[in-house]
Amino acid sequence: MLHNARIAETGKRRVVIIGGGFGGLELAKTLNEVDVQVILIDKHNFHTFQPLLYQVATSGIEPSSIAQPFRELFELQKNLYYRMAEALSVDTEKQVVETSIGLVHYDYLVIATGATTNFYNNREIEQKAIPMKDIQDAITLRNTVLSNFEKALQIGEEEQLNSLMDYVIVGGGATGVELAGALSELRKHVFPKDYPELNFKYMDIHLIQSGPQLLKGMSEKASVKALQYLENFGVKVWLNRRVKSYDGYTVMLDTGEQIISRTMIWAAGVTGATIEGIREESWLGGRLKVNENNQVEGYFNIFGIGDIAAMITEQYPYGHPMMAQPAIQQGKLLGKNLKRLLNNEPVEAFRYHDQGAMATIGRNHAVADLKLFSREYRTQGFFAWLIWMFIHLISIIGFKNQLTVFMSWLWSYLNFNQGIRLIMGDIKEHKPVEEVTSKKLV
Repeated sequence: MLHNARIAETGKRRVVIIGGGFGGLELAKTLNEVDVQVILIDKHNFHTFQPLLYQVATSGIEPSSIAQPFRELFELQKNLYYRMAEALSVDTEKQVVETSIGLVHYDYLVIATGATTNFYNNREIEQKAIPMKDIQDAITLRNTVLSNFEKALQIGEEEQLNSLMDYVIVGGGATGVELAGALSELRKHVFPKDYPELNFKYMDIHLIQSGPQLLKGMSEKASVKALQYLENFGVKVWLNRRVKSYDGYTVMLDTGEQIISRTMIWAAGVTGATIEGIREESWLGGRLKVNENNQVEGYFNIFGIGDIAAMITEQYPYGHPMMAQPAIQQGKLLGKNLKRLLNNEPVEAFRYHDQGAMATIGRNHAVADLKLFSREYRTQGFFAWLIWMFIHLISIIGFKNQLTVFMSWLWSYLNFNQGIRLIMGDIKEHKPVEEVTSKKLV
């Protein structure tokens, strides 16, 4: 039996937030001036700016550039207590969260656990593909890509050589499209200088999308343009195809087609990061059913925000898109509503202000569907790329991180060079490559 976690009782109402993603972070900041005790629980001691994970994976920026320690973020917020722990379950009757470090009592509980990779119950793919959900995934991908080319220098057999140099990305959303574009930039400008003994015209980048278009949810013009950019960059785009199986070497599609690759990157979808203890009727497809005040169905003092929350409306019949903006807006409003609840004031219903979507596809190329002042603006190419860079840069938490990322981008742009090409940590490998024995002359 776990003991109570050592968090001092202050005599104030206690708001426990599970998850320090975009929603949890915004909520915690909004509660700064509210007369409550805020407890933030997260299994990591830092917040990750996930939209730039793909740049860590492709050696563009340092992992630390998109991470900010919680204790630094909240060092001036006197009503917040952070604990690095994993939330295991909730006892809704006793109003207690069971964590890996003990039990935490709550008066109000906010579940902001975000999303996890959805492998659609395919255990083989889950074990052998590389997801793109956190910094460790990004570092593993970077290590694997660079390690593959080091191994390729030792290989003479053509199929094994190609298996190391070819990459398969599953999922044609923003993450998949941006990864494909970044890898194509590396293939053109960086890898040939690092590995002059390899012929990079044989490096194939495959992007597999289950539907008929890329960037589902964006405009048709953005989708068509993204496809055009990728094909111009030499990316092989496979539409209307699904991955049936992957054994670490052969990618089998539902059409019967096969692709040989030792590295498959899974960006094909996400599902809510669930937690035990919430009644089954409150869940909908891996997300919590919440009302317009973000209250979880069936509970008066439990709330869900961000990716884990499914707020069903006429415009969003399956819940809001699992992106940063809905989470940020819900977190900010819930902080204000909790203050209203404490003061016995009426709460405000959530209304999502869709600001649009963007995706970048390599140097000087991006697509942007923006919504400003009730009007829609759609742009592609260099101008969209500048907008994408500006918005992402100002959204990164911490001036130091913003400056570091900007300098990395500027250096890469001027020198056609990605500077963080280090193999440090885990790689993903399933089948051994042809070994160089002591009898071979090298």
